[in-house]
Amino acid sequence: MTFFPSESRTAAEWLAFTGNVIDTRSEKRTDDAIRIALADDRARFLLAGEGKVCIRTGTPPDAFFTENEARALGADLAETVLLGTAPSGPVLAAPIQPETVPAECGVEAVDLRGTYSTYHLPAETVGAIAQAAALLAWHNTHRFCGHCGGRSEMRSGGYRRVCVSCGAEHFPRTDPVVIMLAVKGDRCLLGRSHRFAPGMYSCLAGFMEPGETIEAAVRRETFEESGVRVGPVRYVASQPWPFPFSLMIGCIAEAETEEVERDTAELEDCRWFSRAEVLQMLDGTHPDGLRAATRGAIARYLIALWASQATA
Repeated sequence: MTFFPSESRTAAEWLAFTGNVIDTRSEKRTDDAIRIALADDRARFLLAGEGKVCIRTGTPPDAFFTENEARALGADLAETVLLGTAPSGPVLAAPIQPETVPAECGVEAVDLRGTYSTYHLPAETVGAIAQAAALLAWHNTHRFCGHCGGRSEMRSGGYRRVCVSCGAEHFPRTDPVVIMLAVKGDRCLLGRSHRFAPGMYSCLAGFMEPGETIEAAVRRETFEESGVRVGPVRYVASQPWPFPFSLMIGCIAEAETEEVERDTAELEDCRWFSRAEVLQMLDGTHPDGLRAATRGAIARYLIALWASQATA
């Protein structure tokens, strides 16, 4: 289908949370993997909790801490997980309550989005933060067995939990979310949630359901939220999204109908935008102050990718 744009740059150059270089070695590690990692003088911690991560606010800013520094900041080291090994050495993560970070210590608990939008940390660091935040969040919500309700314990350095009552094994989960830009000719379909910042429009999105293909989820979610039917669906790129442990699956879809009947419970507005108008939204010159999704998000990548191409 010629209406689909071709990627001139890789998604990793655009998207936050995609630069992780850690080798997890999740299937080869033993239950003493954390102890072994901590014996390495190069071992460093990421500290995250409640949607935030600790950043040392120096020049340049830094998100990694030694074991002693993590302890001094109030991290719960008993719940440490081993993310894996980076070129610089072992990387671990521990949960922290942001309000316990001592004041005036040169460290701030920063919203996860701030790691790329405000502090501009290296891509590999931001990617590691996404892994840490997602894995810690999973452990926090899976302390009890889904089979018998018994208490579960961490194993394999954080990549497995085992029920102490029935022995059931549980593994970290990722929730797939389709996020899609429906296009027709020289127009694309964008919506805005009630919770969006004023003037911001984005792609439609929704969780995949059991038994669905990506294409089926794109068609279902687009119709449920906008009333628009789409046909051909093309996968473009994906993005880890640690809120708390999702994977955004970015697609572009060809619309077969145009009439919009939005889901008022989900969307404050949903309508078609011309390519010229979208370009104004991207560069901040829209006469009504409208703008596209924030930088670093896969929604903006999809919108910019489509808008930058001439209609075939």
